[in-house]
Amino acid sequence: MPDVPPTPPDLDLKLVRCFTVVVEHRHFGRAADVLHTTQPSLSRQILRLERQMGTRLLDRSPRGTELTEAGEAFLPLALMLLASATRAVTHARGAARPRRFTVGYTTNLIVTPAVIELRRRTPSVEVRAAHLPWNQPREALLDNRVDVVVARLPLRAEGLTVTVLSEEDRAIVVPLGHRLAGRSFVTLDDIADEPIPRTPDPGWNAFWRIDPRPDGRPAPDGPLIDDVEDKIEHVAAGQAVAIVPVGEYLSRLRPGLTTVPLKGIAPSQVVLATRADNRDRLVAAFRELAERHLARSPRGSEWAPTLSQ
Repeated sequence: MPDVPPTPPDLDLKLVRCFTVVVEHRHFGRAADVLHTTQPSLSRQILRLERQMGTRLLDRSPRGTELTEAGEAFLPLALMLLASATRAVTHARGAARPRRFTVGYTTNLIVTPAVIELRRRTPSVEVRAAHLPWNQPREALLDNRVDVVVARLPLRAEGLTVTVLSEEDRAIVVPLGHRLAGRSFVTLDDIADEPIPRTPDPGWNAFWRIDPRPDGRPAPDGPLIDDVEDKIEHVAAGQAVAIVPVGEYLSRLRPGLTTVPLKGIAPSQVVLATRADNRDRLVAAFRELAERHLARSPRGSEWAPTLSQ
């Protein structure tokens, strides 16, 4: 009698992703922030996965969260499983008709010229633009909610192809009555003791708070925010100053606030991000249009990411 193949396990991919995020951060609290959930809820989801697997995958101790031997064995396969699921969804959606192509963009970035030109070139395709929260570009790409994204760095680039479109100097936003208002420029020394709003994202904090400072000191803590737009409310209330790209606020700053150029630091970069394995002709077409219509300087230069971003 031939052997009966075993029934495949019914693994929930959402739980598998939760597991990989916990492993990445080695901390349930930080992983819960990334996943936009609570720590107790995340703990329950990991427990559900371990029940499905029939073994313990993670051990929690005062030193943090560590993989068990079973977890070590499962991790590379879990990452492969998520990547395969992404490819399967991309392939299926690519075969669907009518064809749809979605351009993601984050706050105060304009994609209209490139979107309009792509629509003109591909009348059979539904080309649309979709605004994304500041911390969602990577997830939106990997979840196939969008096909390309125009966003500001920092952006974790594993699994993505990232092309720099433009650079913008950075500035601080302060109330009109602030001691630094009216200066021709300021440096990090001038804001050494000024609190700056924080987000749950360490990479974002490192760049937009310049934390730590070049001398190793931490940036003074300001209010914790979930939406980067909220930082302006705290600035207006005199609770913090904010570091922003000059282009983001120069033309539409609210009354009572002003910007001052921040010298001696690297500029902000606007990038086009796509899935690294996406060879779609529309992606290539939009990249060419973005470099033509959205790029300033540098034009189309490749960005070399680090894993810490």
